[in-house]
Parts: sequence; C-alpha cells; structure tokens
Amino acid sequence: MKMNFRLLLLTIFLLFGFGWQLSSAQGTQVFRLGEGMVRIAEPGQLADTLAVWGDVSNSGRYIVPRGTTPHELISYARGITRTGIGTGGGDQVQLDWSKRRVEINISTFNKQTGIETVERFTYRFNEPYPTALRTYQLRNDQIITVEVKRSATILDYVRFVAPITTFIASTYFLIERLSD
Repeated sequence: MKMNFRLLLLTIFLLFGFGWQLSSAQGTQVFRLGEGMVRIAEPGQLADTLAVWGDVSNSGRYIVPRGTTPHELISYARGITRTGIGTGGGDQVQLDWSKRRVEINISTFNKQTGIETVERFTYRFNEPYPTALRTYQLRNDQIITVEVKRSATILDYVRFVAPITTFIASTYFLIERLSD
C-alpha cells in the first residue's frame, strides 16, 4: 500500500513537473541575452545584428529583422535622448529642438579590403526627415551612432570656468595662509 502511494506520488510529481516546464518553454519568446543585447526579430526570422551608440535612450546591440531602416532602429532604441542642462526644474530645461542638429553616422567595415566606410546624415528637427535616410536599408554588423549637436550656452561656459577659478583661488589663499 505504501509502495503504491509513493509510486502514485512520484508519477504525479513527474507529470506535473515536466508538463509545466514544457508549456512554459513553448509559450515564451523571452531569450536570455547579455546586458545591452536586445532581440527585436522573431525566432526563425532572418535578422541582422547592429550596434547603436550615442544619444539614444537605450544604446546596445540589436538583433533586428532584415531590411530595418535607421529610423526604425532608433525607435527600437527608444528614440533620441533629451540632452540639455539648464535651470528649469532641477537640472533639465525645456529644449528648443528646432535649434538642435542631429547627426547619424552609419559605419560599415569591409572584411575583404579592411576599410571602414562612414555615411553621414545630418538634419534639424524642424526639417523633414531625409529621404535617403528613410529608405536606407541597414545591413549586418553596421554601427549606427547618433549625436545631437547644440551650441554652447552661458551655463556651459560657467560650468567650465567655475571649477578652474575655484581651484586657482583656493590655491592662492592656501599659499597665502601657509606663508604667514
């Protein structure tokens, strides 16, 4: 009687245990990828691996479907970051995006020749998105860098000059005190 009960318990445990593992393995499409690695392409779909660096919210390596365009890839990386420092609400300020220039560089390394080519695209936020960039088909192992350029503000100059001035003044007063 005890033997039958143990056998029944073991059978139930094995059936429920393996059944749960099989159903969870089939129902999930979450893949364990390294830090900074993002899979956009579905399993079994032809894909390219691209690197996105610079002023995007989520830079890293992306596994994307073939034929992905730069604006789709930037969208996968959660868009361009809102860089800028000012006095409105903490350390952030409302930026005038019409004055910002976005530079997108696409680097391609040719393994046969050993030469890397860089294609540059520049536009402003108040201009239409460049047609050449909209229709550009990304290929495997390309590096896409995004940079938001802006002109320096008075606050940028103050943040550069203030530490230097403080260091010089502190050194002067320290030497003056020690010489007395």
